[in-house]
Amino acid sequence: MRLNPTLTNATNLLFKNSCPFSPLLFPRHSSTNLLVTGLSYDTNETVLRDAFEQHGEIIEVKVICDHVTGKSKGYGFVRFTTETSAATGRKEMHKKGFLQIIDGRRIRVCYAHKQA
Repeated sequence: MRLNPTLTNATNLLFKNSCPFSPLLFPRHSSTNLLVTGLSYDTNETVLRDAFEQHGEIIEVKVICDHVTGKSKGYGFVRFTTETSAATGRKEMHKKGFLQIIDGRRIRVCYAHKQA
């Protein structure tokens, strides 16, 4: 059975706008918290803050470290004061499809999702 694409799109739009669970089914990717992966093992919070602070006011920077060696595990978080600043930081760090380099490593930036 073939579905009419116009009808399917209209149904999806109607469902998305009327469903009380639509935020769960259609997540909105706006957050003040960014996940930064691909970090060098030598990257610290000061280096990460310096790379992102030009895009807006930062509340917190956290590089996740190994508890034994104290070296970075290769990822961290940057939390901005506003969603707009976070969106700008994410966009600029992926400017024109090129990944930015911090401490000699290409980083990837995406929105951090809260764990359930």
